Amino acid sequence: MANSIYRASMLQSYSQLLFQPCLSNKHCVPKKTNLLCFASSQLNPARSEVSFCTGTHLIPHPNKVERGGEDAFFVSNFKGGVIAVADGVSGWAEQNVDPSLFSKELMANASSLVGDLEVNYDPQILIRKAHAATGSKGSATAIVAMLERNGTMKVASVGDCGLRVIRKGQIIFSTTPQEHYFDCPYQLSSELVGQTYLDAVVSSVELVEGDTIVMGSDGLFDNVFDGEIVSTLAAYSDVVEAGFRCSFLEEISGDEANRWKA
Repeated sequence: MANSIYRASMLQSYSQLLFQPCLSNKHCVPKKTNLLCFASSQLNPARSEVSFCTGTHLIPHPNKVERGGEDAFFVSNFKGGVIAVADGVSGWAEQNVDPSLFSKELMANASSLVGDLEVNYDPQILIRKAHAATGSKGSATAIVAMLERNGTMKVASVGDCGLRVIRKGQIIFSTTPQEHYFDCPYQLSSELVGQTYLDAVVSSVELVEGDTIVMGSDGLFDNVFDGEIVSTLAAYSDVVEAGFRCSFLEEISGDEANRWKA
């Protein structure tokens, strides 16, 4: 799936990942280790304003192909552009709950609320309102990035979905994952034990012409070194092709992916 927005160029790619709810270590449910979603993007300003152009690619885990995977994302051309990823928590399947329902509804709600006056183009408030509107049982990590026309990108994330900004072959900005302990990230949840928008890490970065944004779940960053992402993106100018190549690089990395090949 691919989508071009405005004149700028941005790339996005996704695989599949999953998580669970937690407020404290005692109540945290670790996520199952699988390949996760990721997105990459390159941004160029149009005239004195900037916006996103996006190519997307989704690869569900083989065991989850029938339901389309457990992760979700959305891309919006509102203002400079909005991109977001939610990573469903797979452990809910042990309670006979479809882990994809929460992440998909969360992203659907966020997509419909980007222009809401109360959101005021604030990614943290968008997370709050989307979470409050989500009625499905489950949990997910999430990250939202909103681009202002002046080149300022605002980011809010809960958990270990991540974002990198690459400039001239160097990573000049990186988000920091939130975890209670190993394999148990912060996460938005239908249960009281989960985190809220108040737990989100909020940051902003000034983008310039030629910057590349890589966003995604920890499946990308757990399986592919930053240097590999940088070198792969450098080889492709087309955002759709770059997205596919990065997702392919993720697929052939890590123990889980190697079992797929076998």
